[in-house]
Amino acid sequence: MCGRFGFFELAFFIEQLRQLELPFEEAPGFSYRQSWNIAPESGVVALLGDHGNYALTLARWGLIPHWSTSLPKIRPINARADSLASKPFFRHMLNRRHCIIPSSGFYEWKNTGGPVKEPWYVRRADGKPMAMAGLWDEWRKPGTGDAPVISCTIITTGANRQMKPVHDRMPVILEPGDWKGWLESGNPGAIGLLTPPADGILDLYPVSARVNNPLNNDPGCIRHREAPE
Repeated sequence: MCGRFGFFELAFFIEQLRQLELPFEEAPGFSYRQSWNIAPESGVVALLGDHGNYALTLARWGLIPHWSTSLPKIRPINARADSLASKPFFRHMLNRRHCIIPSSGFYEWKNTGGPVKEPWYVRRADGKPMAMAGLWDEWRKPGTGDAPVISCTIITTGANRQMKPVHDRMPVILEPGDWKGWLESGNPGAIGLLTPPADGILDLYPVSARVNNPLNNDPGCIRHREAPE
């Protein structure tokens, strides 16, 4: 799963989009602040795909389907790749609304056999931002003129060999050459991109328990913990 991540490299991500010739527009009022500890229900940067049109916006992390008559109590932050087509909550978006959620790296908690799990930080070994595959939707409170709420969920898959010692699942991390293929929701091969990354793509290491508290949001969250505390 993915329950916490950081993103502090927007300029780098935008430069990648330009190199890949993926034109986009910034949504009205789009703003961004570096974060090393993003928690569920936060606003996250998302590149929305909508039939060839790409928009960079802030989306609420925790999916609200457009057909919901009220704000649901359960707002999934993750969606399993192997059940997207069978779960009513997600399948209406599978061929309609794909997105990329950029990340500098994500956190996972390793079960050490004791009462406290050990936090690890996972990033790309090449130093580039990750592009996590996601789904998005737009919800408006019925009977009101309120602005629509854009929300998203991160798609997860089985862990690759590097990740398995820490956790058995992980976000789908798209390689740059696959970004457009995923954003085009009508692409029949898009679902085939939802696989674990190749071994060697990742760099991962233990970090301080400071990340357990989302109020701690600074570069210290991703500092390598060299020895047990």
